Amino acid sequence: MKAALLIEDDNTVRPVLAELLEQNGWQVLQAEDGETGINLARQHKPGVVICDLLMPRCNGYQVCRAIRAMPDMHGTRIVMISGRGYATDKINALEAGADEYLVKPINGHDLRTVLGRLTSNGIPNEVPSRTLPGSPGPVQVKFWGVRGSIASPGPKTVFYGGNTSCVEVRIQGEIIVLDAGTGIRELGLSLSHEFKGYPLNLTLLLTHSHWDHIQGFPFFVPAYDPKNTVHILGYEGARQSLAATLGAQMESPYFPVGIKELPGNIHIEELRDMEFSVGPVRVKAMFVNHPGICVGYRLETGGGAIVFMPDNEPFHRMHAKPGAADAKALEFAADQDRKLIDFIRDAEVLIIDAQYDAEEYESHVGWGHGCVDDVVELATRAGVKQLFLFHHDPSHDDERISRMLAHARQLAGNGTHVEAAREGLELVLKK
Repeated sequence: MKAALLIEDDNTVRPVLAELLEQNGWQVLQAEDGETGINLARQHKPGVVICDLLMPRCNGYQVCRAIRAMPDMHGTRIVMISGRGYATDKINALEAGADEYLVKPINGHDLRTVLGRLTSNGIPNEVPSRTLPGSPGPVQVKFWGVRGSIASPGPKTVFYGGNTSCVEVRIQGEIIVLDAGTGIRELGLSLSHEFKGYPLNLTLLLTHSHWDHIQGFPFFVPAYDPKNTVHILGYEGARQSLAATLGAQMESPYFPVGIKELPGNIHIEELRDMEFSVGPVRVKAMFVNHPGICVGYRLETGGGAIVFMPDNEPFHRMHAKPGAADAKALEFAADQDRKLIDFIRDAEVLIIDAQYDAEEYESHVGWGHGCVDDVVELATRAGVKQLFLFHHDPSHDDERISRMLAHARQLAGNGTHVEAAREGLELVLKK
């Protein structure tokens, strides 16, 4: 039976709410204070927590933050209840991790409606199926945004595209979106047209929270449909949580709709492990050489591994400037690049930062982006089958990128096949 935890210090309110929950099929755990409630949550891992705001010893905000810090309770829905209807209380509750805020007295209809909406995709803490209509089919990869730093639309970027980082991967019935740059807008429109109202369960893997990798999410149409669920996975940044970072760009006065106000079911999870699963798909992550907390992802598929590393600066050339490196620094750099080679080894597809040519790179050492010469060397040493140059510089027009591609192919020889990523390009990986 689905379990709900009710944390309420008012002995007249608690039995009434408990009865309402039991009438709607919930097994109810009860706590009279926040500390007891946190311990019960840790022990029983309920799907829903209904928590009073003002309680002695431990208030509702503290309860929310404690539950959100439990790695195995990220799917738990939290409803904050209070006798006060101040807007600031509601905002603070949502920021602390609550999914909904209800003002007392609470009637049965309102409670049923809220719980029905919050659990419409199944009992929380159960893994959603995230299946698509029809058979899983082959592994498919499609590029929706290939540019780095800032979008650069215009007549000189038509062929390769001007949108920032976004790649779609379909594997075993899953839709996995890699990064949410401006390219995710067109992806969202395409998905809405393709599935025509069918409920979607999507997973968005964020490499990091620099703006060119998240700025398209406020315009992602599936997030505005209450039938859809979007799971956003990534690692916490340097200054604040992933949820706070994503929400900040949608706060007033920057955007008219806050992330908590999106009608879709948006679930943000901060990853802690470097290996995890998206449905049946095994995913590995690796911290890369780029300012802040930034990772690359390796997706293991029946058609071969797909590695997505949109921002990375190989270590060796960075430390090999004449007069700027000693033997220990060079040894460290070589070791770090060996780890990267192991991560991408034998990949079927490698999508990687190749923003600069060798001449440009000399004036951009330490910026956190790759040189095409180094990227080709790493890919060939690792036995990568298909290399896609990615994160094109916003100042590079189609002609410049084509010249870089020709140079990369010459360096690669007959081994690794090299392409420059371009919007609309689709790959099918056969098993």
